[in-house]
Amino acid sequence: MAFEWPGLDAVWRVATLQDYNTRLVVLSTFILGLASGLIGSFLLLRKRSLMGDALSHACLPGIGIAFIVMSLAGGEGKSLLGLLIGASVTGVAGVGLVLAVRNTSRIKDDTAMGIVLSVFFGGGVVVLSLAQPMPGAQAAGLESFIYGKTASMIWNDFLLISGVAAAVLVASLLFMKEFTLLAFDDSYAQSQGWPIHALDVLMLSLVAAVTVVGLQAVGLILIIAFLITPAAAARFWTNNLRRMLVLAAVIGGVSGWLGAAVSALLPRLPAGAVIVLVAAFIFTLSMFFGSARGVLKRSLAQRNLKRKVGRQHLLRAVFELQEASFCNTVRETPPNVSVAFDMLLNKRSWSPQQLRKLIRRAAREDHIEVFDGKTLRLSESGFGEAARTTRNHRLWELFLITHADIAASHVDRDADSVEHVLSADMVRELEEKLDTRHLPASPHPIATKGAKA
Repeated sequence: MAFEWPGLDAVWRVATLQDYNTRLVVLSTFILGLASGLIGSFLLLRKRSLMGDALSHACLPGIGIAFIVMSLAGGEGKSLLGLLIGASVTGVAGVGLVLAVRNTSRIKDDTAMGIVLSVFFGGGVVVLSLAQPMPGAQAAGLESFIYGKTASMIWNDFLLISGVAAAVLVASLLFMKEFTLLAFDDSYAQSQGWPIHALDVLMLSLVAAVTVVGLQAVGLILIIAFLITPAAAARFWTNNLRRMLVLAAVIGGVSGWLGAAVSALLPRLPAGAVIVLVAAFIFTLSMFFGSARGVLKRSLAQRNLKRKVGRQHLLRAVFELQEASFCNTVRETPPNVSVAFDMLLNKRSWSPQQLRKLIRRAAREDHIEVFDGKTLRLSESGFGEAARTTRNHRLWELFLITHADIAASHVDRDADSVEHVLSADMVRELEEKLDTRHLPASPHPIATKGAKA
């Protein structure tokens, strides 16, 4: 069968939620995405991302057992409420087993979660295989909980998902302070008398609630992506917890909305998988372009820092050569005289090509004035920055010598890695500790070629 793209009329109907079933599915996944993104943020910060995976896989045997019990009792074996109750029981039991193994043995979290995940999932597959041949049981379709069956949602499913998601949202907001403390410093919370184990259980209970109702939408295999991916994507955009929570909820909601809408337009594509792919696409964009921790921002910051370090090394080298031509022991600022390229080349472990590149960049930034290609001197702005950089470097050197007991012959290299990040407050503190306001003399012979660049 050839693949058919939807027409504009179909796109409009889905976009405006005119179809009843589409409206139920889109709104259900949107609300579920809001709750998943919010509680998933705490799970991510708590470093319990795999806990959601273990919990979702632990739900499978509960689904099969609930189906068998309801069928043998003469009821409707495929009652969604009954199946979700069964999934909740074994899911919570799986999480409790992980916590018990972690707290009563030396086995770490990841190992305990891996054991529980595999054992419970294997047990679930066995239970489902036992349910299949039951006479009159009509167990066909239970395996859809593994991959999700979003398109078959009805009004009662929407009410259930909305109710549970709303409860999770409210509980997460009410306990935001406690969950924040638990996620960032549980040892401090315990020392202050907070019931960290009870809070841990509450957090995982909310995760379990989202996981169980999410089985209907994306399935037990993909629900972990719905919990973690929005939170991980939001982490790239901000370092503020409140903003991260809001952004993770929005990303989760948008992922559910767009994924369900695309699946409604292209019925051959399963909604659960499309929802996760949309969330993964948003995560990829966030990873590269995030304003707080994105790859692009970090690369630019590292590039700018590298340029700043190179510029400051160059300016300090020129300043120290001017200093040496003025007098041996300097207690005042030297005159801004010209220095030779060859003399500058011997100051650090630069190659001629590296030094020429640094000089060209500094000249473009108006820090260096180049005359005949063989001599140069500092501009007015470059002289000021060179004096400040040299002063910061020597303040830190003196601090390491007097307070860290580092030998003068080794202190230059240690100060080299710190001077570029000294803030104004740190410089003032160093001045107070060392009781100096002027430019200190170098506590060691000025470095020559072979020093660390």
